Amino acid sequence: MIPFARWLGRVDYEPTWRLMQQFTDERGAHTPDELWFLEHPPVYTLGMAGRDEHVLAAGNIPVVRIDRGGQVTYHGPGQLVVYPLIDVRRLGLGVRGLVTALETAIVDCVAEWGVSAYPRPEAPGVYVEGRKLASIGLRIRRGASYHGLALNVAMDLEPFRRIDPCGYVGLEVTDMAHLGYDPTPAEVGRRLLPHLTRTLGLPAPPVWHDEPPQSA
Repeated sequence: MIPFARWLGRVDYEPTWRLMQQFTDERGAHTPDELWFLEHPPVYTLGMAGRDEHVLAAGNIPVVRIDRGGQVTYHGPGQLVVYPLIDVRRLGLGVRGLVTALETAIVDCVAEWGVSAYPRPEAPGVYVEGRKLASIGLRIRRGASYHGLALNVAMDLEPFRRIDPCGYVGLEVTDMAHLGYDPTPAEVGRRLLPHLTRTLGLPAPPVWHDEPPQSA
């Protein structure tokens, strides 16, 4: 069963979220896993237990309350977002194993540019010198995952200062551009894919499609 990887480009948040839910609800035991690579226009997302007080000054950026874990984060142009729509039972992954797989893939990918990054067990995500480089937020439903990871590549970081990122007051955020590297989100996505294939234990390298996803 060959999984699929798709580059969706820059797509609005809410329709993409609804499509993830639809894919998860309609998939069957033999539905191939999919990895969606994309960017979003500016948006704040607040998890199921997210506290409104962590949104300090949203201004003209919309705030969407969604069905993943975690607190508030920001998505915007220049950030690589990856949604792993995978059957975690079929791959033998628990929630902690899935988080570790995503973190490890990010760490190994950015190391190709010379970035020394690391996870923090008490605060999911990937960090460089105490600053957050990538966030992770997931939902498991019917034995399958959606939502995923957000890796800051070349962003305007100002919107992060309008929130407590992931619920941590004063947490600093960085991106690859501020660390001295200039890849595009699409380039990082292509180079992240083999690391995700390995850490997730996918049965075969995903077939890359530059086309919109379809429901299962």
